[in-house]
Amino acid sequence: MEDRLNELRAEALARVAAATDEAALRAVDKDYNGKEGAVTLLLASVPGLPPAERPVVGKGANVLKRDIQGAIAARKEALEQAAVEAERSGAGFDATLPGAPQSRGSLHPLTQVRREVEAIFTSMGYAVLDGPEVELDYYNFQALNIPADHPAREMQDTFYCDREGRLVMRTQTSPVQIRAMERLAPPFRVIAPGRVFRNEEQDATHEHTFHQVEGLVVGEDITVGHLSGVLKGFLRRFFLRELEVRLRPGYFPFVEPGFELDIRCPFCDDGCRVCKHTRWVEFCGCGMVHPRVLDAGGVDPEAWTGFAFGFGLDRLVMLRYGIDDIRHFMGGDLRFLEQF
Repeated sequence: MEDRLNELRAEALARVAAATDEAALRAVDKDYNGKEGAVTLLLASVPGLPPAERPVVGKGANVLKRDIQGAIAARKEALEQAAVEAERSGAGFDATLPGAPQSRGSLHPLTQVRREVEAIFTSMGYAVLDGPEVELDYYNFQALNIPADHPAREMQDTFYCDREGRLVMRTQTSPVQIRAMERLAPPFRVIAPGRVFRNEEQDATHEHTFHQVEGLVVGEDITVGHLSGVLKGFLRRFFLRELEVRLRPGYFPFVEPGFELDIRCPFCDDGCRVCKHTRWVEFCGCGMVHPRVLDAGGVDPEAWTGFAFGFGLDRLVMLRYGIDDIRHFMGGDLRFLEQF
C-alpha cells in the first residue's frame, strides 16, 4: 500500500508541474481529491484494511492529499505571476495597431436645459436648492395649505410610500419652499429644480415621472410686478427674443392671488399644433405666497411678502425643440437622444 501512495504522489505532482493553466490544475484536484478521486477512494478503503495497516495508510493518504493541494496552490500562483510578467514584458505587442475606439456620449436634453435654466437664474441672484424626492406629507401638503380633503391627496393622484400616509413621492417641487424658509433668513431668492411623481395615465403629454423648476422670492414689499418681471426676463434670456406674456387668474392653495402665466406661441403667428391654434401656450403657475405658507415656513407674513412660480422642465424642453411626446424623455431610445 505504501508503494501505491508513492505512485499516486509521483503521478499527481508530475501533472501539477506540467499544468499550463488553471483548468489543468482543477482537473488534477478532481482526479485525486474529488468525490471519485484516487486519494479519496484510498481513504474510503481504509476501514477494510488490516488493523495494523489502517493508521499508516490513513495518515499517508491525508498527507498526500495536503501535499497535492499545496502543490496546486503553488503552481497556480506561479502561473499567475508568469502571466503578469508576460504582460509587463510587452512581448507580442504591436505598437502600430490602432487603439480601441472611444464612444462619445452627450447630456440628456433635460440635463442640458436644466443647466441652462440654472445658469440664467443664478445670474439673476438666485440660489439653486434641492430637496428629498420621498417627502413627508407635512412638507408636500400640509405646510403648503393643501387640506386633507384636497383631491391631490387621493391615491389616484399621489404615490404613497407607507400605510399611514406620512410619506409620499413628492408631487411637486413646492415642498422646497418650506424647507428654504426654515433654513434661510429673508430676504432670499431660490429655485429648486428636480424630479416629481404623480399617479397619472401615460400619454403624449402626461408621465408618472417628470421634472419641475420651483422658484421662490421672499423680501419686503414684493409685488406681482416683480413676479411678472422675473418671468419675462427669464423667458427673454431662454428663447433669445421678446415674448408676449399674459397672467390669467388661477387657483393654487399655496399662493394668493394665484395666476396661470401664458406665453405667446414662439413657433407661429396664426396658430399651430404646439399652441393648439390658440396662439398661446400655458407656461407655469405662479402667484404671491399665501400668508399661511409663510407662517408654516417660520416667516412673519406681516413683515415679509413673496412670490412663487413653478414650471415643467419637460414642457420647456418640448417647446425649445418642438418635441411632441413627453414619453421620449424616459424612453431611453438613442435615436431620440442622439439628436441633442
